[in-house]
Amino acid sequence: MTEEKRTKAAVVTGASTGIGEATVRALRAEGWTVFAVARRADRLAALAEATGATAVPADIADDDDVDRLLAEVTKAGGIDTLINIAGGARGADRIAEAKTEDWEWMFDVNVLGTMKLTRAFLPMLRANGEGTVLNLTSTAGLAAYEGGAGYNAAKFAQHAMTGALRLEEVENNVRVIEVAPGLVHTEEFALNRLGDQEAAGKVYQGVEKPLTADDVADVVRYAVTAPHHVNLDQIVIRPVAQAANYKLIRKQA
Repeated sequence: MTEEKRTKAAVVTGASTGIGEATVRALRAEGWTVFAVARRADRLAALAEATGATAVPADIADDDDVDRLLAEVTKAGGIDTLINIAGGARGADRIAEAKTEDWEWMFDVNVLGTMKLTRAFLPMLRANGEGTVLNLTSTAGLAAYEGGAGYNAAKFAQHAMTGALRLEEVENNVRVIEVAPGLVHTEEFALNRLGDQEAAGKVYQGVEKPLTADDVADVVRYAVTAPHHVNLDQIVIRPVAQAANYKLIRKQA
């Protein structure tokens, strides 16, 4: 490959906040061309102004938006890396009290959105010759817990999809990476899940040094900037205080 072809370009979804936003900043600091994708145009515009990324407001679960995104990226020269970060959780109900609308939202964003983006961009990544797909899953997709069934189910599905994609695309030299974070203290994740600032605060209460969005973004940056023949199949990242999903050390106030 020529040095010109090695110019790196990525689509990063979920870019309006949290890990997605931090990943855009991390890759732009490395000199990458970055297409920042999320639904909130105002936040994307501010991020683009601050970093030089290209803002593309879009809903990854909407077929027309995905088609428009693909057309815009193609016109701008294409990408070699797709980073699927958009996702999230809604609710902490046990299955007996499960809300169908919460489960549908989680599957639409975490599973179907990831599938639609990946399906759309695979021909481009294959044609590049050294394409990469990175999916941000969760330790919730590796071990179930009470009150997490909907999010567990969505993230287990995304985890399985990532493994299948790696098997399917190896012959096309498409590298497939999974990053599965544990407890990450971000601006909106717990708030969106629980719908209440006080309840969201309790998720992190007493935990010394939970992961930050920048911590996870730095791991994502490392994984996609490693030489292409190096495939970090699955990276599990937790704060030291979280030895497992069910073991979290909280300091007393």
